This record gives sequence, C-alpha cells and structure tokens, in this order.
Amino acid sequence: MYVDLVETVAAAFAPSGRALSAFANGSLAFNSKVSGVPDLLLTLTTSTLGGASGDRSQRIRSLMQRPVFHPCVRLARWTQHGELSFVPPDGRFVLAGYEVDLLGPGSDTGLGPEASKLNLPVTARVTTGLGQAGNEFEVRLELSPRFSNSSGRGHGPRGVGSSSSAPSVSSSGFGSDYKAPVLEELKCFIPLPTSAVRRIPDLRPSRGEAHFSPAEGGIMWTFSPKVAGQMTAATLRCSVVGHNSGVDDDETNGNTSLAAGGYAYDDGEDGGAYQTPRDSSPAPESEAKRRAANAALMPRCVSISFAVKGWLASGLRVDSLTIDTKRSRGLGEGVKPYKGVKYLTVSRGGVEVRC
Repeated sequence: MYVDLVETVAAAFAPSGRALSAFANGSLAFNSKVSGVPDLLLTLTTSTLGGASGDRSQRIRSLMQRPVFHPCVRLARWTQHGELSFVPPDGRFVLAGYEVDLLGPGSDTGLGPEASKLNLPVTARVTTGLGQAGNEFEVRLELSPRFSNSSGRGHGPRGVGSSSSAPSVSSSGFGSDYKAPVLEELKCFIPLPTSAVRRIPDLRPSRGEAHFSPAEGGIMWTFSPKVAGQMTAATLRCSVVGHNSGVDDDETNGNTSLAAGGYAYDDGEDGGAYQTPRDSSPAPESEAKRRAANAALMPRCVSISFAVKGWLASGLRVDSLTIDTKRSRGLGEGVKPYKGVKYLTVSRGGVEVRC
C-alpha cells in the first residue's frame, strides 16, 4: 500500500518581500495492491501552523480547507475524528484533495509575513534601473539551507512553521531513516516586454545557466540539481537594449557619419577651436529621457519553479495507516502488507515576486 502526498504551491510577494497570498493545493493519492477487501484507517498529523490550536483532529480539519474525498471515504469518521476510514478500490486513485492557506489565520488583513518567514525553499529579490543609463537589473535568489543536499540528514523541515526534526517511527509501519528534503528542477523566469526589447547584450549569472529567448518572452535561469543543492544564494545581472536605444547615438558621437560609399566629416560652425575638446557628457534632459525609456524595458516580476522531495509546504504528514482486521475480508491471517509514503511539493512558476 502506497501513499503519495503532492502539493502545488502558488504564492505572490510584493516588492517589499511581504507575502500577498500563499496557497498549497494538495492531493492524496493511494495505491492498493492488497488481495481481498482491506478496511483501512489513515491518520494524518501536522505541526502547529499559523497559530492553530486544539487537538490533532481539530488542527487537521482546520488546516485542510475545502476538502474533497473519494466516494469510498466514510465522511462521518472525518467529521468527528479528522481521520480517513475507507475500503480502497484496486489500483491507484485519488483519495482526497484539499487547500491550505500558508499565511494562516489573519491573512485576510493584508499583513502577510515576509517571504523568509514562510519557509519556502527559495526567495527572490529584484532590483531594477541599475547602471549609468538605468538599463540594468539584478535578480538575487536565496535558498534556505534546510533544503540543501549538503545539509545532512535528520533535520529536514516538516513544513511551514515547523521546528521539529525527523518524524518518529510509528507502529503502523511508516517511518525509517529520515532524509533531508531534496531541491530539484529549480528555475527562475524573468518576463520582459519583448516588443520593446531588442537584445540582451550581457547576462552574468553567478551560478547556473541563463539565456534570453524572445519566443519564450523573457530570460530563463536554470540550475542543475547538484548546483541547487550546494548553493545558498545566486545573482543574475542583465543589461537590456531596446529598439529605440540608439536614437541618441548621434548626440554622443559628434558630427561623424559612416555611409556605404565613403566617410564624411562636418566640422560645423560651432565646433570651437581645434584644440578644444568636445564635451561628450549627455545633457541632463537627454539622460533623464534615456533612463525613462530604459525603465519601460525593466521586468515587472519574476516567477520561480521548483520541486522538493520529502517535504510538504503545509506541514502535513502521514502518522499511521492501519488495517481493521475485524472489518476486512479475504486477508490471510497474520498478513502485514508493506506500507510506503512519499511527499512532494512543486511550483510550476507559481511563486511570483513583483518588482
């Protein structure tokens, strides 16, 4: 019998780093390969999230918002005890679905926590308008050391707000040597106004690989699992050139012109003495105009994708899976099926940081 808990994270952060919204949509998949008709009881548990109080069943029901269940689940047991009692059909099926507000109680007040306090694997900060002409920007990613492959075993987080270490071994057959969560498929996408951006002459990632694709509509910054597991931070510095970036070239190049067929130089009446150097610095009005034009080329947000094995953003975990031998039929006496559980949290561009 196999239990898979998968959560998809969607979160939005303001330029200040404060969370605007953060949700995890989860599904609990079950795969039964047991002969006969087993009657099962699945118990979930969680760390205290967002100030939730009460006993285990109250915390579970409060955490798992908008739950939906497979028809085989006995709803009365869930309502009274927060447990899943069911007779599984053969093969793989979705036992339950749910939603979790990662901001916890009081999130409707608009005073969400900062990204670093949400315990997400990756946070980002974007700085635009850099450089003398304001045509550069920088994206900085910071990774939690809890999700580093090199951080060792035995101290991986259970989820948001968790201060506990490894889950304990239960008599139900779950629990083994605990491994730290593994961060994989880390990507950062930086959308750009491709209708205005002509090219990206300079891409300088400190870690990983980055490329600009007009077809994709922006810059894709990717990391291999090995690099993502060893780093704690990474920066990407870019310069942007727009279609109208060359309108002031003549102003800074004097009266020199190159044409297909010859070379011409016009000294001009106001050129001054031959020995007098020309002031090549742009006028303040021209500089302000150029910075304003480059501001329209800057990104407005970045989106982060990742996958973390062995961790759930909500903090949920399976506590036990037991077989009711009195209600079950067709099971051999003394049969103890193998039980396994997997946790996976993914974000497919769902973590958005605005700038």
